[in-house]
Amino acid sequence: MPSPILVGAVIYDPKVALIWDIIQEFFAEQGCPIDYVFYSNYELMTDALIQGHIHIAWNSPLAWVDVVRRTKGNCRALAMRDSDRDRITHLLVRRERGITSIADLRGKTVATGAKDSPQATLLPLHLLQQHGLLRDKDFTLKRFDVMVGKHGDHMGGELEALRSLQQGQSETCAVLDMNWERWKADGTADTQRLAVLASTSRFDHCNFTCLASFPQEEEQRWKEVLFQMVYENPAHREMMDLEGLKAWLPGRTTGYQDLSEAVSEQHFFEEQQR
Repeated sequence: MPSPILVGAVIYDPKVALIWDIIQEFFAEQGCPIDYVFYSNYELMTDALIQGHIHIAWNSPLAWVDVVRRTKGNCRALAMRDSDRDRITHLLVRRERGITSIADLRGKTVATGAKDSPQATLLPLHLLQQHGLLRDKDFTLKRFDVMVGKHGDHMGGELEALRSLQQGQSETCAVLDMNWERWKADGTADTQRLAVLASTSRFDHCNFTCLASFPQEEEQRWKEVLFQMVYENPAHREMMDLEGLKAWLPGRTTGYQDLSEAVSEQHFFEEQQR
């Protein structure tokens, strides 16, 4: 039996352990043993990947951008969920406030999620900057730093931002499209009171990342097994429901350009080192 491929993942919810138990069992059945290594934050996992302690990292979009930055592009995106592709972040407003354009947010309060959340902070701030609005100059930022280090994988910061909008503490808030749809469906957000003011360009979310030094034959063996997991198989469906996907797809890197621009213009990584 070959040595296991070590895959890193960040624990943002107790369900992560169950997800990876199911994945590990399936890989073992296919003769491609893997083991998982859990981290409390993406920064630790990025260090582990670059230092060779793990072979593959289940990366957030921000962690992917960080690996690209630190390796000068000597890395690969192996696979991603169907739900990781073509995401959008919305800026929501209260209908009665009469805010109809991004320009109307000048001098107002903007609520976002955690400082390291691509969808709930970095990308919406990038959208505002594209329209000529700079934080702390043209608007007041009200940021909800819930579970920093998890890169917004949870909904905590976004939900707090939404509540601040509902309670009149801010004039707009940033929420991921999938969360907006969920909160409309379960009644958390009332579409009679809230509306989408503007949306970011489409972007991609998580991917499995390896370094360029990871052997191609190992990569191919690992991907062949991963892509055998299908939603139609009841044995896989529980894991896929928990992980929020209907299919595993090949990794792509075309959906990270806006995030790369956002971290550059906001000096994100430089600020983290201070």
